[in-house]
Amino acid sequence: MRADISFKTTDGLTLKGWLFTPQNGADSHPAIVMAHGFTAVKEQYLDRYAETFARQGFAVLVYDNRNFGASEGLPRQEADPLLQVRDYRDAITYVSSLENIDASRIGIWGSSYSGGHVLQVAAFDRRVKCVSAQVPAISGSADVRMAVRPDLMPGLVEAFEADRAARYAGDHPLLMEVVNEDPKSDCALPGQDSYDYFIDSHHSVAPAWRNEVTLKSIELLNEYEPAYAIDRISPTPLQIIVAQKDTVTVPDLALKAYERALQPKHLVLLDCGHFDPYLSEFEASSSAAVEWFKRHL
Repeated sequence: MRADISFKTTDGLTLKGWLFTPQNGADSHPAIVMAHGFTAVKEQYLDRYAETFARQGFAVLVYDNRNFGASEGLPRQEADPLLQVRDYRDAITYVSSLENIDASRIGIWGSSYSGGHVLQVAAFDRRVKCVSAQVPAISGSADVRMAVRPDLMPGLVEAFEADRAARYAGDHPLLMEVVNEDPKSDCALPGQDSYDYFIDSHHSVAPAWRNEVTLKSIELLNEYEPAYAIDRISPTPLQIIVAQKDTVTVPDLALKAYERALQPKHLVLLDCGHFDPYLSEFEASSSAAVEWFKRHL
């Protein structure tokens, strides 16, 4: 069963999403908290994962990140990773307060940008008893360097500085496209696979998604290193799902981060690209997460 929910963050925003409740008759359920990746909204296939987890006996809290989708927050379309990490922790507090939730059995799931967030959350929040990070962001600076040609980086840094000055003066944040079909365009996520995923899902299931993001979001991404404390996640069980043909989050960085993680840990390798776990490889990606959560929650 799916119900619309909302909860407050510690800085006063209302984040909106869904609570999926299993129909197994139990009085108390383990819970999984999940949010989407860079600029994405919950309708972009997170309901498929939540429904699968709920059928296996888990309550699942799915919500839109601040500044995106149905959730509050300004500037709109700004992805601040550190604030999103804090929101995960507020979501854990909220779901733990519900009467039918076993607060001693809380898991977190994240994918892409939020796959990096859950590494951060699990490293420091011991309320988390199990974590699954799918195609996770490991190093924001590495991802930016992969997306932006070296000769264009000085111009991008100049744009960051100009945007900061303009915002300080009271101007509106500078926006850029998330995806564009032209491989030479100055968009946040270049590449045909990114364009196909976002545009196709926008037309089919996620009309609330917007093809724009603040330039500051790219600056914040460039400063974000979510896996620096991956060795602190232990003894919380950690699963990392890596897409070996990923061109958005660098797979070799995920494999190196996995090597730094301590036990218990579990690596899943999928022979696909970054967005395939939501679609053609959904059965493989969701089954791996289900098995991990069932084992440890």
